[in-house]
Amino acid sequence: MTPHGLPRVIIVTGTDTDVGKTVVTAAITAVLHRAGRRVTAYKPTQTGVEPGEPGDMAEVTRLTGASGLDGVRLHAPMAPRPAASLEGARLPGLAAHVSTIRELAQSHDHVVVEGAGGLLVELTEAGETLADLATALPGSAVVMVVRSGLGTLNHTMLTREALARRQIRSLGIVIGAWTEQPTVIEQTNRAYFDGLAEGVLGAVPWGAPALAPAVFADQSATWLPGLVQRLGTL
Repeated sequence: MTPHGLPRVIIVTGTDTDVGKTVVTAAITAVLHRAGRRVTAYKPTQTGVEPGEPGDMAEVTRLTGASGLDGVRLHAPMAPRPAASLEGARLPGLAAHVSTIRELAQSHDHVVVEGAGGLLVELTEAGETLADLATALPGSAVVMVVRSGLGTLNHTMLTREALARRQIRSLGIVIGAWTEQPTVIEQTNRAYFDGLAEGVLGAVPWGAPALAPAVFADQSATWLPGLVQRLGTL
């Protein structure tokens, strides 16, 4: 935990794929960066990219100006273990990712780690997951990125249960894509999330990645008021 009330390592997971983990990683990074924190982002396993093609960490850098690093890059747009198997590639072990994150933490106030898919997607040859990575990094905490619509409550509660069973700290929930005109279902889902112990850190508006980087960085704090509160900058 830093003196500013946030853990040094913040792990971003989703309740599913394509819920907005990258844009939330960027928004968290932007808030910390604009607050004067030395921050970097790390993605243990990036899938679905060609050699030389920009991935999620390049997008975080584009939107925030902060540095980002990929651990391993794989071509197939699927979970890391089957993607590596298709390519005949060998995934780094959990210890390698822990070592990289700890090294990054030595020169930064915060390392924002973006997972692949959900919390229990396997990242290593041994079948270790993002949950195992969080457990191997005492003092870290998880931000859960969720959908706003129908079905999100079950996915969210399953992920919360998995975190609780492993005694992994949940920093809070972020809705990955919030529309200007939310439905009744979306509004009631958000209210439900607000009533949970960890609460809602905020919601990133739909289409945020299309904003100019300066606008994205400037507005991120308004999207994540719960994060700003924990940072102690309000």
